[in-house]
Amino acid sequence: MQLAVVRMAVAVSVLVSLVLATVAAVTMSTAGEGEAGAPIVASEPAESPVAEDDPEACEPAPLEQRAGQVLVVGLPGVTVSSDPIADEVLDVGVGGVLVTEPNVESSPQVAQLASDLRARAGRPLVVATGEESGRVSTFRELLGPSPSARAFAATRSPAEVRAVAELLGSDLAALGIDVDLAPVVDLDAGPANGVIGDRSFSADPDTAAAYGLAWAEGLTASGVRPTAKHFPGHGRVTEDSHLELVTVDVSVEELSATDLRPFAALIDAGVPLVMLEHVAYTAFDPALPASLAPGAYQLLRDMGFEGVAITDSVGMGAVNLHWSFPEATVMAVAAGADAVLTTDGTQARAMRDALVDAVRSGRLDEERLDEAAGRMVALAEGDTEALVCRAVTIPGMSVAAG
Repeated sequence: MQLAVVRMAVAVSVLVSLVLATVAAVTMSTAGEGEAGAPIVASEPAESPVAEDDPEACEPAPLEQRAGQVLVVGLPGVTVSSDPIADEVLDVGVGGVLVTEPNVESSPQVAQLASDLRARAGRPLVVATGEESGRVSTFRELLGPSPSARAFAATRSPAEVRAVAELLGSDLAALGIDVDLAPVVDLDAGPANGVIGDRSFSADPDTAAAYGLAWAEGLTASGVRPTAKHFPGHGRVTEDSHLELVTVDVSVEELSATDLRPFAALIDAGVPLVMLEHVAYTAFDPALPASLAPGAYQLLRDMGFEGVAITDSVGMGAVNLHWSFPEATVMAVAAGADAVLTTDGTQARAMRDALVDAVRSGRLDEERLDEAAGRMVALAEGDTEALVCRAVTIPGMSVAAG
């Protein structure tokens, strides 16, 4: 009797085990189906993406190197790359050099200077100049005189002006120039010899936009990057910002209806650089030139500009009579400048060191400096990830064959 009971208990135990196993299998099968009964295949665990900005994933270049990149400086009296001033600015690590009339002796000499500076820098280096048409010309002695912007607009079509600019750009490229601080798209109908005067294509926004765009397209077609200047528009001013700080009482609404329209046209077309001027506007800050005013840079970005915002030379009286080179440099970058321009490269080290000190003291946000440095390296077609640990691009104009 006892043996029969034991056998029965074992049989029940086996039966229960079989039932439980069947229930478990059904449960697992159901858990692996979606609402439509299709099996759900588990994927391999995805690797955690590494953010480009992750400081543990990338070590940016030294702070001094990033600070130097935002400077574009002239080389007073330099005609060969072995000059001590050239040694100094290359040691500072500037992002660009500005070729002006004192640097020019002959076409082969300028081309050699540009080539040697790039070779000695050992990294991408912007070589810029300020070659307009008419009275503002770095290479008049080499390329010959040319009509003013106003004369071009009065006598030639935009297509013809584009062709002229393309020829000019080809000449500049042959000299080793890759950035031209032109065209002027300020509005001005005043005396030809005024501060802007005949450097302006027209006082009419649409005309200035059409000819400024043609000039920029011509330079671009030749491989030289153009610069729209002087943002947000110098045409309302008769005083010379080389000598003093002038304040203009005008609203953003008024500027938008007039002075800003040529800039908007070039920004929409992809112009890679915009130069900010040293005129103060009550719309931003009556005590600061636009080049140092955060509101001016914010307006520029609000208009869709994603390229390099460069100051006019901070050695001009409107700035330098109020702020030192180092102080103006920090103020400009903090306000939103990506490049600070000066014709005096002997100031480069002090300007760079001021930026470094400002970051270390907390006065200048390091992220703002990296944004500026990244855009400048992108302009020079360098490795932005090696410098600031992120890929940076700037706009470029797309032009059809002329």
